[in-house]
Amino acid sequence: MICDERPLISGALQHMLAEEPGLEVVGVADSGVHAMILMRSHHPDVVVSGPRLGGMSGTDLALQIRDAATDPKPPLVLYGVPDTESGLDEALQAGVNGLCADDAGRDELVLAIKAVTQGGAMLGPSIAHRLLGWFRESERPVVGEPAPLARSLTSREREVLTLTAQGMSIDDIAEELFIGVATVRTHLYRVKSKLGLRDRAALVSFVYQTGLMRESSED
Repeated sequence: MICDERPLISGALQHMLAEEPGLEVVGVADSGVHAMILMRSHHPDVVVSGPRLGGMSGTDLALQIRDAATDPKPPLVLYGVPDTESGLDEALQAGVNGLCADDAGRDELVLAIKAVTQGGAMLGPSIAHRLLGWFRESERPVVGEPAPLARSLTSREREVLTLTAQGMSIDDIAEELFIGVATVRTHLYRVKSKLGLRDRAALVSFVYQTGLMRESSED
Protein backbone atom coordinates (compact mmCIF):
# COMPACT_ATOMS: atom_id res chain seq x y z
CA MET A 1 0.00 0.00 0.00
CA ILE A 2 1.29 3.46 -0.95
CA CYS A 3 0.64 6.53 1.21
CA ASP A 4 1.48 10.07 0.09
CA GLU A 5 -0.48 13.30 -0.07
CA ARG A 6 1.13 14.21 -3.40
CA PRO A 7 -0.77 12.60 -6.32
CA LEU A 8 2.18 12.86 -8.70
CA ILE A 9 4.46 11.01 -6.27
CA SER A 10 1.98 8.30 -5.31
CA GLY A 11 1.03 7.81 -8.97
CA ALA A 12 4.65 7.46 -10.02
CA LEU A 13 5.33 4.99 -7.21
CA GLN A 14 2.24 2.98 -8.08
CA HIS A 15 3.34 2.70 -11.70
CA MET A 16 6.93 1.87 -10.76
CA LEU A 17 6.12 -0.79 -8.16
CA ALA A 18 3.37 -2.38 -10.25
CA GLU A 19 6.03 -3.25 -12.83
CA GLU A 20 8.27 -4.94 -10.25
CA PRO A 21 7.97 -8.76 -10.29
CA GLY A 22 6.47 -10.12 -7.09
CA LEU A 23 4.97 -6.80 -5.98
CA GLU A 24 1.33 -5.75 -6.21
CA VAL A 25 -0.07 -2.36 -5.20
CA VAL A 26 -3.35 -3.03 -3.36
CA GLY A 27 -4.22 0.56 -2.50
CA VAL A 28 -3.15 4.20 -2.53
CA ALA A 29 -3.97 6.61 0.32
CA ASP A 30 -3.56 10.39 0.48
CA SER A 31 -4.26 10.84 4.19
CA GLY A 32 -3.69 9.08 7.48
CA VAL A 33 -7.39 8.30 7.92
CA HIS A 34 -7.60 6.89 4.40
CA ALA A 35 -4.47 4.84 5.04
CA MET A 36 -5.88 3.21 8.18
CA ILE A 37 -9.17 2.40 6.43
CA LEU A 38 -7.35 0.78 3.51
CA MET A 39 -5.04 -1.11 5.87
CA ARG A 40 -8.00 -2.70 7.66
CA SER A 41 -9.81 -3.61 4.44
CA HIS A 42 -6.90 -4.63 2.19
CA HIS A 43 -4.45 -6.11 4.75
CA PRO A 44 -1.27 -5.09 2.87
CA ASP A 45 1.98 -6.96 3.49
CA VAL A 46 3.85 -3.66 3.66
CA VAL A 47 3.01 0.05 3.79
CA VAL A 48 5.18 2.51 1.86
CA SER A 49 4.75 6.09 3.05
CA GLY A 50 6.09 9.49 2.17
CA PRO A 51 6.95 12.12 4.80
CA ARG A 52 3.53 13.81 4.70
CA LEU A 53 -0.01 12.57 4.14
CA GLY A 54 -3.05 14.70 4.75
CA GLY A 55 -2.37 16.37 8.07
CA MET A 56 0.04 13.90 9.58
CA SER A 57 3.59 12.71 9.04
CA GLY A 58 4.82 9.30 7.95
CA THR A 59 6.13 8.86 11.49
CA ASP A 60 2.64 9.56 12.87
CA LEU A 61 1.27 6.88 10.56
CA ALA A 62 3.85 4.42 11.89
CA LEU A 63 2.65 5.16 15.42
CA GLN A 64 -0.98 4.63 14.43
CA ILE A 65 -0.15 1.30 12.80
CA ARG A 66 1.87 0.25 15.83
CA ASP A 67 -1.00 1.06 18.20
CA ALA A 68 -3.80 -0.28 15.98
CA ALA A 69 -5.91 -3.19 17.19
CA THR A 70 -5.40 -5.03 13.90
CA ASP A 71 -3.09 -8.02 13.76
CA PRO A 72 -0.75 -8.73 12.10
CA LYS A 73 0.49 -5.19 11.69
CA PRO A 74 2.18 -4.47 8.36
CA PRO A 75 5.76 -3.16 8.41
CA LEU A 76 6.28 0.38 7.16
CA VAL A 77 8.92 1.76 4.81
CA LEU A 78 9.32 5.54 5.10
CA TYR A 79 10.94 7.45 2.25
CA GLY A 80 11.87 11.11 2.15
CA VAL A 81 12.98 11.02 5.80
CA PRO A 82 13.76 14.47 7.30
CA ASP A 83 17.49 15.16 7.19
CA THR A 84 17.76 15.76 10.92
CA GLU A 85 18.91 13.62 13.82
CA SER A 86 15.63 14.15 15.67
CA GLY A 87 13.59 13.19 12.59
CA LEU A 88 15.45 9.92 12.17
CA ASP A 89 15.30 9.15 15.88
CA GLU A 90 11.54 9.77 15.98
CA ALA A 91 11.02 7.47 13.00
CA LEU A 92 13.01 4.66 14.62
CA GLN A 93 11.20 5.12 17.93
CA ALA A 94 7.85 4.97 16.12
CA GLY A 95 8.68 1.51 14.80
CA VAL A 96 9.45 2.29 11.16
CA ASN A 97 11.02 -0.81 9.60
CA GLY A 98 12.69 0.75 6.57
CA LEU A 99 14.14 4.23 6.06
CA CYS A 100 15.09 5.69 2.69
CA ALA A 101 16.29 9.21 1.90
CA ASP A 102 14.41 11.46 -0.51
CA ASP A 103 17.03 10.79 -3.18
CA ALA A 104 16.66 6.99 -2.95
CA GLY A 105 16.41 5.21 -6.27
CA ARG A 106 14.06 2.44 -7.38
CA ASP A 107 16.44 -0.37 -6.46
CA GLU A 108 16.90 0.91 -2.91
CA LEU A 109 13.16 1.27 -2.32
CA VAL A 110 12.37 -2.16 -3.74
CA LEU A 111 15.14 -3.70 -1.64
CA ALA A 112 13.70 -2.06 1.48
CA ILE A 113 10.21 -3.34 0.68
CA LYS A 114 11.42 -6.89 0.19
CA ALA A 115 13.57 -6.76 3.32
CA VAL A 116 10.74 -5.70 5.63
CA THR A 117 8.24 -8.15 4.15
CA GLN A 118 10.69 -10.92 5.06
CA GLY A 119 10.78 -9.76 8.67
CA GLY A 120 13.95 -7.70 8.34
CA ALA A 121 14.71 -3.99 8.52
CA MET A 122 16.67 -1.69 6.26
CA LEU A 123 18.37 1.67 6.48
CA GLY A 124 19.27 3.24 3.16
CA PRO A 125 23.04 3.78 2.73
CA SER A 126 22.81 7.55 3.16
CA ILE A 127 20.59 7.16 6.25
CA ALA A 128 23.01 4.72 7.86
CA HIS A 129 25.90 7.07 7.03
CA ARG A 130 24.14 10.01 8.69
CA LEU A 131 23.38 8.05 11.85
CA LEU A 132 26.91 6.70 12.12
CA GLY A 133 28.35 10.19 11.72
CA TRP A 134 26.07 11.79 14.28
CA PHE A 135 26.58 9.16 16.94
CA ARG A 136 30.33 8.81 16.44
CA GLU A 137 30.71 12.56 16.96
CA SER A 138 28.19 12.81 19.78
CA GLU A 139 29.46 13.11 23.34
CA ARG A 140 26.02 13.01 24.94
CA PRO A 141 25.38 10.46 27.70
CA VAL A 142 23.32 7.33 27.23
CA VAL A 143 19.58 7.94 27.61
CA GLY A 144 17.85 6.09 30.44
CA GLU A 145 19.24 2.90 31.94
CA PRO A 146 19.71 0.50 29.01
CA ALA A 147 23.44 -0.10 29.61
CA PRO A 148 22.95 -3.05 32.03
CA LEU A 149 20.74 -4.70 29.42
CA ALA A 150 23.43 -4.20 26.80
CA ARG A 151 25.94 -5.94 29.07
CA SER A 152 23.66 -8.98 29.22
CA LEU A 153 24.37 -9.67 25.55
CA THR A 154 27.10 -12.03 24.41
CA SER A 155 29.87 -10.70 22.17
CA ARG A 156 28.33 -12.41 19.17
CA GLU A 157 24.89 -10.98 19.93
CA ARG A 158 26.42 -7.52 20.15
CA GLU A 159 28.10 -8.04 16.77
CA VAL A 160 24.84 -9.10 15.14
CA LEU A 161 23.03 -6.20 16.79
CA THR A 162 25.47 -3.51 15.65
CA LEU A 163 25.58 -4.88 12.10
CA THR A 164 21.78 -4.80 12.05
CA ALA A 165 21.91 -1.15 13.13
CA GLN A 166 24.21 -0.42 10.19
CA GLY A 167 21.43 -1.53 7.85
CA MET A 168 22.83 -4.92 6.90
CA SER A 169 20.41 -7.69 5.93
CA ILE A 170 20.36 -11.07 7.64
CA ASP A 171 22.10 -12.62 4.63
CA ASP A 172 24.81 -9.94 4.68
CA ILE A 173 25.38 -10.40 8.41
CA ALA A 174 25.71 -14.15 7.96
CA GLU A 175 28.33 -13.61 5.25
CA GLU A 176 30.18 -10.97 7.27
CA LEU A 177 30.42 -13.18 10.37
CA PHE A 178 30.84 -16.51 8.53
CA ILE A 179 27.77 -18.04 10.20
CA GLY A 180 24.48 -19.41 8.92
CA VAL A 181 21.38 -17.34 8.20
CA ALA A 182 19.43 -19.42 10.73
CA THR A 183 22.07 -18.63 13.35
CA VAL A 184 21.70 -14.90 12.71
CA ARG A 185 17.94 -15.19 13.12
CA THR A 186 18.44 -17.06 16.39
CA HIS A 187 20.78 -14.36 17.70
CA LEU A 188 18.29 -11.63 16.77
CA TYR A 189 15.48 -13.51 18.51
CA ARG A 190 17.56 -13.87 21.68
CA VAL A 191 18.60 -10.22 21.60
CA LYS A 192 14.98 -9.09 21.29
CA SER A 193 13.97 -11.38 24.15
CA LYS A 194 16.76 -10.13 26.42
CA LEU A 195 16.13 -6.47 25.68
CA GLY A 196 12.34 -6.69 25.67
CA LEU A 197 12.14 -5.15 22.18
CA ARG A 198 9.66 -6.33 19.60
CA ASP A 199 11.12 -5.38 16.23
CA ARG A 200 14.37 -4.57 14.49
CA ALA A 201 13.62 -0.86 14.27
CA ALA A 202 13.56 -0.78 18.07
CA LEU A 203 16.86 -2.67 18.11
CA VAL A 204 18.45 -0.04 15.88
CA SER A 205 17.26 2.75 18.17
CA PHE A 206 18.60 0.85 21.19
CA VAL A 207 22.06 0.53 19.64
CA TYR A 208 22.40 4.25 19.05
CA GLN A 209 20.90 5.31 22.38
CA THR A 210 23.21 3.08 24.40
CA GLY A 211 26.36 4.05 22.55
CA LEU A 212 26.97 0.48 21.32
CA MET A 213 27.56 1.77 17.82
CA ARG A 214 30.22 4.19 19.04
CA GLU A 215 31.87 1.43 21.08
CA SER A 216 31.85 -0.85 18.04
CA SER A 217 33.50 1.79 15.84
CA GLU A 218 36.26 2.23 18.43
CA ASP A 219 37.11 -1.50 18.69
